[in-house]
Amino acid sequence: MKRIALTGGIATGKSHVLARLREAGVPAVDADVLAREAVASGTAGFQAVVSRFGNGVLAADGTLDRRRLGSLVFGDERARRDLESIVHPSVRAAIAAFFAAVPADTPFAVADIPLLYETGREKDFDAVIVVACDRQTQIARIIARDRLSHEEAEQRVAAQLPIAKKRERADYVIDSSGTHGDTDRQVAELIATLRQQSDEAS
Repeated sequence: MKRIALTGGIATGKSHVLARLREAGVPAVDADVLAREAVASGTAGFQAVVSRFGNGVLAADGTLDRRRLGSLVFGDERARRDLESIVHPSVRAAIAAFFAAVPADTPFAVADIPLLYETGREKDFDAVIVVACDRQTQIARIIARDRLSHEEAEQRVAAQLPIAKKRERADYVIDSSGTHGDTDRQVAELIATLRQQSDEAS
């Protein structure tokens, strides 16, 4: 079984691609979901975040205010690194458990890891898919989706390795700059390619 990483940048369409992969029957896991679980109320990760950042990152109901926390860490590299040191070990363990549970005769399985290159994890995988779009589209999507200012959107993009660099290092690229239909066609073609490669290798 091939272990494949799916990555890209914020608001480049990774979630859409991940959904299409799952619809096609590809086993897949989302590191963003795992990261939220790692700091859910009552977990050791939650306590560590509150200890590091204070009660100011809590919402009225006592859960983490993710937008407030995001504003803190995206404007402060040290704070971002501290948060990553809390979340990443748990996420890595959960991803390893996911792959271990996939049947060995499965052609390939996918882990969606937004910060794959930033954390130097690409060598843990057999191949990398990068979902990319142009920067202008990326900024516009962040503003529309997360209701952020242009400056806040720029901060989030700047906190990640530039998409152009990720494209250069990818084994496969899905360009999401166009319509959902364009993206879906590329995903279908990639799935067919990966399955064919698995058949030829077996």
